[in-house]
Amino acid sequence: MIPGRPSNGSGTARAIDYSLKRWVALTHYLSDGQVPIDNNWIENQIRPIAIGRKNWLFAGSLRAGKRAAAIMSLIQSAKLNGHEPLAYLKDVLTRLPTQPASRVGELLPHRWQPQTTH
Repeated sequence: MIPGRPSNGSGTARAIDYSLKRWVALTHYLSDGQVPIDNNWIENQIRPIAIGRKNWLFAGSLRAGKRAAAIMSLIQSAKLNGHEPLAYLKDVLTRLPTQPASRVGELLPHRWQPQTTH
């Protein structure tokens, strides 16, 4: 063992190994000012869902669980983008049946604009 160097398999060595293997992702925020240094804010936003995850075991089926997860993701994404979730979902679900498939991306929370009535 080299003095000052953590021994192989130690917690410190594993942490350093983990960091080095993910170095590009860990330092991505340095090249893009829009990227936060950590994900604490989003973790706090999803905490209520994580705390209630045992409840989601009883969604009825895998398919129902996936649908519930998709809806919860849309609701949280709408909130993150400054939209009132009920207004967002109501507008999107009203427009979706007639929205061309090539333009469905316009209805995602980060691109959505409320439909204006003339």
